[in-house]
Amino acid sequence: MTKFTQTYPTDLKYSEWLLIEQFFPPNVRGRPRKWEMWLIVNAILYVVRTGCQWRMLPKEFPPWQTVYRYYWRWARSGLWMQINAVLVCQVRQKQGRASKPSGAILDSQSVKTSEGGEARGIDVHKQTPGRKRHIVVDTLGLLLLVVVHSASVQDGTGGKLVLQKLFAQIKHSVYNRWCRMKIIWADGGYEDIVEFVRQHFGWKLEIVRRPKDAKGFQVLPHRWIVERTFGWLGRYRRLARDYEHTVVASETMTYLASIRRMLKLVTNDL
Repeated sequence: MTKFTQTYPTDLKYSEWLLIEQFFPPNVRGRPRKWEMWLIVNAILYVVRTGCQWRMLPKEFPPWQTVYRYYWRWARSGLWMQINAVLVCQVRQKQGRASKPSGAILDSQSVKTSEGGEARGIDVHKQTPGRKRHIVVDTLGLLLLVVVHSASVQDGTGGKLVLQKLFAQIKHSVYNRWCRMKIIWADGGYEDIVEFVRQHFGWKLEIVRRPKDAKGFQVLPHRWIVERTFGWLGRYRRLARDYEHTVVASETMTYLASIRRMLKLVTNDL
């Protein structure tokens, strides 16, 4: 085994690696791997944080082709989403909360795309060409789910997509991860789906409005939490713009940024 070292600030500490090592089992084919899994994960996290191209990975990491192949294998298998869900429970328990949230916040963020690819459009309200990241976070701001779609999709329609996916996970998950969910907060863009959410999912979708007499910037209850999460995600340069060709890659990059932050929270390194 290669000695576990930290070369870049983005690299995992050994205590952080131990939290997710179980998700990367030994090679089932019986042949020893040429590269340690923690090296592959460190290379992927380097790309997410710095925003560099895969081909420009520093020489201290495995060849970029190897890193890229593992990245896509794990993205298609849903591994990063699984790790994110486990870490959410661990962080919540560390904060003295129940492992499963009873409330969440829904919002979207329009981001420009730098290249071609699927699901691209224009957000007519913000005049942003690209895609939308629709996320659901708990009351600590931890990412529960992300769905990426064209920026031309209205918030109400996109909100239905993400909540349907969240409900499907609840219904079909062995662990029933979000079974305590009762209320979801959102802004006025989701007002049209309040009754839809109640009838189909049994959740209360509460609209948080800005006071009519408010002047200038004002922190709104619950909504500031999801805005803070977007701010956290924006520190990862790969998310500053949407450089990905597919929505699967876009969603994966969001989960990776969330995972990296939660690993620091669990090990008290943030």
